[in-house]
Parts: sequence; structure tokens; C-alpha cells
Amino acid sequence: MGHDLTGKIALITGASKGIGAAVAKAYAKAGAQVILMARNKSALEKIDDEIRELGGQATLMPLDLMRLDDLENLGQVLYQKFGQLDIFVGNAGILGTLGPLPQISAREFQHVIDTNLSANFRLIKTLDPLLQKSEAGRVIFVSTGADIVKGHAYWGSYAVSKAALETMARIYAAENEKKSLKVNIIDPVRVRTDMRASAKPGEDPMSLPHPDDITNVFLDLASPDCQVNGETLRGK
Repeated sequence: MGHDLTGKIALITGASKGIGAAVAKAYAKAGAQVILMARNKSALEKIDDEIRELGGQATLMPLDLMRLDDLENLGQVLYQKFGQLDIFVGNAGILGTLGPLPQISAREFQHVIDTNLSANFRLIKTLDPLLQKSEAGRVIFVSTGADIVKGHAYWGSYAVSKAALETMARIYAAENEKKSLKVNIIDPVRVRTDMRASAKPGEDPMSLPHPDDITNVFLDLASPDCQVNGETLRGK
């Protein structure tokens, strides 16, 4: 499958580091105009510098996804600035506290759900009109290991949020089955990220692939040639 994204506009959340940053660089290298969304402006500027060194173009969008109401206007903002949106990668997420469910505070549980699930729901609502206008709209959500999604002890609110995210993505995919918009999920498997280090503190990070090494699957699912819809693909 070809990876030419010339002329495409791609929005990536959680783009300041890890998988989000790697995907942003890969898309820019493939010719896309990338919109980098994350809370940390200085971290976004660093990724922007790296993208410029690759000869790509990026637009920085420092935004806290927890300002859920502010997300409602994002689609209109992007339409006024770009006139289109072709690719949306819902990558931003948090781990929360791992441990027995009864010991997780209700406040933290809701924060994880809002970050990993509710924000992506708001983004679907505001971005859908733009994605429907694209000749090859592509939506990619980043999930987690299948065993965790099925219900793994002590993974708490994180597992709940990702299971719900996958269900939401499959519903959205089914609703667009006869349209050009394709919606899919990626399980990155084992990747060298800060979140992985928090979840597996005893693991040697250098034994894991770098985020840059798993971007091919993101490129495949973003391609105008992609016909996959409603599937969960593993990072590779």
C-alpha cells in the first residue's frame, strides 16, 4: 500500500511525544500537513522543529482535551483555517492508577474516562462533518493490548476506557460502512513510551521497539487506498 499523503490534512492528538509524535513525523514525511495537538506547547515546538528538518509542515494546537466544551468548536476552527480534514488520529490517553477497582477514586476514574473516551467522542462529533467531506476520510484510534481490553486484573479505569473506546470506534465504523470514511483501531503492542514505563517499571525499555518503528500501520490506515474498516490492527 502506498504511503503518499501529499495534500492531506491530518490531526494527531497527544502529538508532543511518544507514538503521537512519531506518527506526526511519519505523516509529514509522507507529505501531509499535520496539526499537532497536546497540552505542552514547548514539547510541540520541539516536534515542529523535527518536522521542519524533514521538510514537512506542521500547525501547533496547544489544547487541553479536558476542556471538553472547547472541543465543540474545533471542527469550525479547522474548516476556517484549512477547509478540510482528511485524517484524525485519536492517540492522546492517560494510564491512571493501576490497582484494585475499589481503591480507585471516583474522581480519578472519571478523569481517565474523560481523557481516553469522552474527549474522543467530542472530537468525533466536531470533526465528522469535515471528515465526511474528504474523498478519503480516515479515523484511527489508539487502544491497547487485547488482554487488557477484555478485562485484566488491576488495569482499572484504563482498561474500561479503552474497551469503551474500541466499541465506540466500531460503532462509528459500522455507521460509515457504505461511505468513503474508514474508522479503525491500532493496538501498538509493546512500545518504548513513558506510559509503558509507568505500567511496567521493571521492564528494560531498550528491549522495546521505538515509536518510530511502528508507524507503518498508521500510514497504511491513513492511505487513500485503505479499504479496512472497523478493524483492530497490531502495531508493526
